[in-house]
Formats: sequence, structure tokens, C-alpha cells
Amino acid sequence: MAASAVVPPQEPAPLSEAQRLVDTFIAPSKTFTDFRRNASWWAPFLIIAVVSLSFIYVVDQKVGFRKVVENQIQLQPKRAAQLESLPADQREKNMALQVTITKIISYFVPAIALILYALFAGILFLTLKFGTSADIKYKHLFAADCVHPVAGVAEGATGDSVASCGSQWRRFQYRESSGYESGYFIGPDGSAVLRALLTPLDVITLWTLVLTAIGITCISKTKRGTAFAVVFGWYVLVLLVRVALAAATS
Repeated sequence: MAASAVVPPQEPAPLSEAQRLVDTFIAPSKTFTDFRRNASWWAPFLIIAVVSLSFIYVVDQKVGFRKVVENQIQLQPKRAAQLESLPADQREKNMALQVTITKIISYFVPAIALILYALFAGILFLTLKFGTSADIKYKHLFAADCVHPVAGVAEGATGDSVASCGSQWRRFQYRESSGYESGYFIGPDGSAVLRALLTPLDVITLWTLVLTAIGITCISKTKRGTAFAVVFGWYVLVLLVRVALAAATS
């Protein structure tokens, strides 16, 4: 009797760039699995760059970078006291310099974000490769890191609306621009430590972390529990550093 033929497992159909973007919201596992076939990252990054720059432009036109800097200084009493102690001309020069630096950095956000994605992917790669012996490639992880922030597009669009209507300009902060963040509801006189703790605890950030963990399981066959432990472990560490810095500068 002839041996029955062994049928190899059927590979999932390749996805287009548009399908990847759509599946990021409705079927993220399909998107991340497709990165094993093609680690292209330009399409999601292009969307992130366009939304980021449009948001920054609205802030520039409706809020102004001087107001952004003033609001940031208001949240740091020590820094505000140091600036206030300067003579008027030096204080104005200092403010003008900070406004210029803030504006330049803001318009270079997409490039800075790409560097941060590469750095974050590197940290996760080293953690997974040497900490859990995961079978993973850096290019796949970098592509996954570029696509999961697409979930934050909704946050950017909401931030545009807040800045456009001008209703929140007196207390506008980049990190608290949409109202999703818990720290958004803590006024300038509130605890800086509590603000640093609560601001990153928003639904968009948490969802992108979940997407990152899902992506790791898809591109490396790492156990889901391990992936979530690595991603959220680093998140908690960064959060503690933020809180410590807030306590030191407030």
C-alpha cells in the first residue's frame, strides 16, 4: 500500500501594505506574521510621519511654541525658579533659545521617532535573544515596532482637534494633548510625581504595548506570556525612571 502523501502546511497569502495597515486594527496577528515574509516598514512610518507633522503644524499655528515652553516650565518649579532669578534680558534670551530648540526638535519628530523605534527594537532584540533564547531577527522586530504606533494615529488626530479648537491652549502639553492620558486631568499645581506616573497610563499606549507583545509572538514563536513580560517589564522600568526624574526636578 502506497504511503499517503505528506501535504506541507499552506503558507498564508501575502498581504499588501494596505492590508497590513487595516489588519493592524482588526487582525494584528496577520500583519505581524506577514513580516516574516517581508519586513517592509515604510508605509506605516509614512502615515505616522504625516500625522505627527500635521499635529505639530497645528500646535505651531494655534498654540505657539513659546506657550508650549511656558507650560512645560510651569510644571517644573525648580526650573521656573531658576529662570525667574535671571535678569530680564537673560531670561528672554533663555526663553527664545528654548523656544527655538523646541520648535526644531518638534519638526524633526518623525526622524527622532525612527531612531527611537530602532533603539527600542534593539533593546527588545537583545532581551529576547539573550534573555529568553528566542529565535528572532532584528529586521522583523524593527518592522513590527514601526507598525504598532499606527494605533496612535487616533491620538494624534484627537490632539489636532484639541489644539485647533483652542479650548485647552492655556495648559497645552505634548504629552497630555488628547485627553486620553490620566495625567491630563492633573492641573499645573498638582503633583509632578503623580502626573509622571499617570500620563503614560493611557489606552493608546497600553494598546501599542499589547500589539508589540503580540508582534513578538508572531515573528519569533515566543510564548505569549514571555513576550508580555518582556514588553511590560521594560515599560514599568521606564515609568519608574520617569517618576524618579519628576521627583528630582519638582
